[in-house]
Amino acid sequence: MFNYFIETKNALQHYRWFQDTVDIALVYYIIYRLLLIIKGTRAFKMLVGIGLIVITLVASRTLEFYTLDWIIYSFWSQIVIAVVIIFQPEIRRALAQMGERRFFKTLSPVESSKFIEEIVKASVSMANKRIGALIVLERETDLTTIVEMGTNLDAKVSKELLTSIFLPYSPIHDGATIIRGGRLVAAGCFLPLTLSSNISKALGTRHRAAVGLTEETDAVVVVVSEETGEISIVMDGKIEAGIDAPRLRKHISDLFVREISERKA
Repeated sequence: MFNYFIETKNALQHYRWFQDTVDIALVYYIIYRLLLIIKGTRAFKMLVGIGLIVITLVASRTLEFYTLDWIIYSFWSQIVIAVVIIFQPEIRRALAQMGERRFFKTLSPVESSKFIEEIVKASVSMANKRIGALIVLERETDLTTIVEMGTNLDAKVSKELLTSIFLPYSPIHDGATIIRGGRLVAAGCFLPLTLSSNISKALGTRHRAAVGLTEETDAVVVVVSEETGEISIVMDGKIEAGIDAPRLRKHISDLFVREISERKA
C-alpha cells in the first residue's frame, strides 16, 4: 500500500497539467467519435467480439495457457487484416468526416412537429392511394454511406414532395427517402435486406429492407404497402403493422421530441 502511494505521488509530480490533460481529452474525444460512427451497426458487435479476443489473449498470457496464447497470436495478423476489411465503410466515413466541419443541428419542438406532421399526412395519403413508400428517419447512427448511393436532394419535408417521389412513374420511387435533421436529404436509396427467417413471407422487399436497416442502425423506418395500403413502423428490426395517423404521429413524436429535449438538457 505504501509503495502504491509513492508511485502515485511520483506520477503526479511528473504530470504536465496542460499538455497531458489536453492529450487525454483528445484521445477520449477520438474514441468517443469512433464509437458514435459505428454505434448500432454490425461493426459495433464485431468490435465487441474483437475486444473479447484481446481479453482472452491477455488472460491466456497471464494464466500461462501457452497453447491458447499460441493459437490467438498466430492468427492475430489475419485478424488485423479482417478488421480493416470489415470496418472499411466506417473507416472511410471517419476519414471523410475528419475533413468536414459539422455542427449538430438542433430542431425546436415546433420545427420537429412540422416535419413529423408532413410525414404523417404523406403516409396516410399514399396508404389511401395504395402507393408504396419507404421513409427513413435518421437518429444517432450516421447513414451517409446509404445517402451517397441515392439521389441528393436536401429539401424541406412536405407531403407533396414525398408523394411525388413515390409515385410509380417517378424515376426515384424504387428506393427509400432519408430524412436527417428535419430535412429530406436523399431519395432512391437502397437499404440492406434482412436475412432473418422470422419475417413473414407475405411481406415484400420494402419491409425486408426496413428490417435490414433497423437491425444495423437505430433509424426509424415508415413503410407504406402498395399491396394492402397498410402503414407500418419499423424499429430495432421489429415491425409494428396497422398503424393509423394518431399512432404514427405519437411514435415519431415520442422519439424525436424526446431526443431533442435530452440534447437540450
